[in-house]
Amino acid sequence: MTMEEAMRSRHTVRRYTDRRLPREVLEPLEARVRRNNQEHGLAMSLVTENTEAFGPVWKLLLAKGVRNYVILAGGDRPGVDEAVGYCGADVMLYAQTLGLNSWWVGGTFRRKGLEKNAAPGAEKILGLLALGYGAAQGVPHRSRRPEDIAAYEGEAPEWFQKGVEALLLAPTALNKQAFILRGKGRRVSLRCDNGRFSGVDLGIGKYHFELGAGKERFDWA
Repeated sequence: MTMEEAMRSRHTVRRYTDRRLPREVLEPLEARVRRNNQEHGLAMSLVTENTEAFGPVWKLLLAKGVRNYVILAGGDRPGVDEAVGYCGADVMLYAQTLGLNSWWVGGTFRRKGLEKNAAPGAEKILGLLALGYGAAQGVPHRSRRPEDIAAYEGEAPEWFQKGVEALLLAPTALNKQAFILRGKGRRVSLRCDNGRFSGVDLGIGKYHFELGAGKERFDWA
């Protein structure tokens, strides 16, 4: 499965089976997390067979069987939210290529549980990415229309249209998809207005747009 195929087949899954992650999945997944940390100066970490990410109520009502997750974190510095969103999206879709399901959690986690298991340098924890073998494969989320979020000056090229389609597949806080995308020639700008989740959602959105459009076809304004 390619990353593009993973992007189109991935849906949020909140309930997981008790199947353990095998070595042939864990090793490349850990390497992916490590590479993103090194390239973007982050402190994400993969935690396995651990149930401390959620409190009792959430375990009972929603987060059933979540025992594997990536702590999405970095140093407390400008731009870290966007970097975590961008790199978390990469790990999320890569996990899908390995046959895993996922759930991006921005605010319902148990902070003490994550702090206890975080990597050195995780000064700012921005969420977690639950991973595992889902009890189901999830369903597509409700999406806005391309014209609601995007505009291109002149006739939009195919790469821009594909980028918009990919952007609308991105998971965002409360599924708001609060994106404003503009294009002219090779220049593309993307903004996101989603309160405290804006930076992370912007990073996720940029990763998805690049994957759909092709990074070599445009430049960020």
